[in-house]
Amino acid sequence: MRKLLVVIAVFGLCFSSCKTKSSSEQATSEGNSKPNVLFIAVDDLNNMIGPIDNFSNVKTPNFDRLANMGVTFTNAHVQAPLCGPSRASIMTGLRPSNTGIYGMAHDNDVRRDGNPATKDITFLPEYFGNNGYHTMGIGKLFHNHAPDSVFHESGGRVKGFGPLPKKRFVWDGYGKGIKGVHGRTSTDWGAFPETDSLMPDYASANWAIERLQREYDQPFFLGVGFLRVHVPLYVPQKWFDLYPLEEIETPPYKADDLADIPNVGLQINDLPMMPTTNWAIESGEWKKIVQAYLACISFVDNQLGRVLDALENSKYADNTIIVLWSDHGYRLGEKETFAKHGLWETATKAPLMFAAPNLPKGKKIDAPVEFLSIYPTLLELSGLPAYPRNEAKSLVSMMTKDEGVDESYALTTYGMNNHAVRTQQYRYIQYEDGTQELYDHSNDPNEWTNVAGIKEYNEKIEELKQLLPTTNVKWDEKSVYKFQPYFVEQKARTSLEN
Repeated sequence: MRKLLVVIAVFGLCFSSCKTKSSSEQATSEGNSKPNVLFIAVDDLNNMIGPIDNFSNVKTPNFDRLANMGVTFTNAHVQAPLCGPSRASIMTGLRPSNTGIYGMAHDNDVRRDGNPATKDITFLPEYFGNNGYHTMGIGKLFHNHAPDSVFHESGGRVKGFGPLPKKRFVWDGYGKGIKGVHGRTSTDWGAFPETDSLMPDYASANWAIERLQREYDQPFFLGVGFLRVHVPLYVPQKWFDLYPLEEIETPPYKADDLADIPNVGLQINDLPMMPTTNWAIESGEWKKIVQAYLACISFVDNQLGRVLDALENSKYADNTIIVLWSDHGYRLGEKETFAKHGLWETATKAPLMFAAPNLPKGKKIDAPVEFLSIYPTLLELSGLPAYPRNEAKSLVSMMTKDEGVDESYALTTYGMNNHAVRTQQYRYIQYEDGTQELYDHSNDPNEWTNVAGIKEYNEKIEELKQLLPTTNVKWDEKSVYKFQPYFVEQKARTSLEN
């Protein structure tokens, strides 16, 4: 009898041990069942890529490949047409009009005690980290890289936008800007360096590839921020060779396009550090700039392909959400300049793509949507609780059921109290002094004719005004933009107002 009790005890101990191990294994299995997230940012990328505009027969096999894997939004708009505030909006889930981050801010200043809106915000990668994810990031994700301690594992970012040749053409005109008061930017273009391996984006792709080859005991969030196609437009010669100069198209252009633009709009568009379209035409450089931009797109497309290959060849291929986004569009001669800055279509519209196990494949959605929706969309796709601070809606039901397509719109803010509303048919712009622009995309896709002063559109304007934000906080103390004279003046002026 005593022996029998010992056997029962040993069996019970074994059963208890086995049960505990099984529960642990089950918990690990459940943890791993949550989808991973591959979060890819491409700097200054407009909609010229193959799956959207396919401009000038651009070569983007990997953007095309990603489009076939999931859903492409062809009419997605950023919340600010400038990298700093746009990225801050994506990462916080908050609109610039509520944070006052209208210009650039150091990564560590996006969330700070002095800003009531952001002082206790949870950044997008942090939310995943707080919910059982191992978070990693490389390259340009926030304005620089990321605030301290946002990622469990950070690859940092190579400073600047090099490498650069010793002899360069740099557009260094200050125009109406004042040296020492207003900034300048390096806008030049050409074939350099000799090989892709000398580019920071190549190293970033390598870092991401190595992480995709690792073993994880929890789901991961992997952010990859590519620097191109940000100026200067330098990539190796082989990417230029894809685009013979004689075959390059230039964007649609109207010489008197700015004749019907209100004064504030003209001030915002005064970018003394950027080339003008007239200069590009007269100097014969326009096609060369477009060629360089397309070459940069094809280069970054190749880096995207390397990362997608690594994912496809990994154990995570069937359980990873991919989102690809850019921080704004980029004008290549439209509205008289080469820059992002502006509340017009080519400045606010940029690629937004999702792929996930439960999403349609090869689907395109033409409804206007906001990049602010990236945060809540990723949470829903991952099965995580919604974050109540998010100011936009998830796009999952639109991607899977076409819900909300007809009512969808996008709102962009540029500086304090300057806004654009994009609906399926219209773009409405209202500046801080109440002046307006209205474009009817059903017959004016290039936004060449401002119809805001035509009586028959009054009712539509009143309808669109209802979509404008009711809160317009002052510039955050730590947010600045010295490249543009108007914003230097606006921040100084509004800071003095009661």
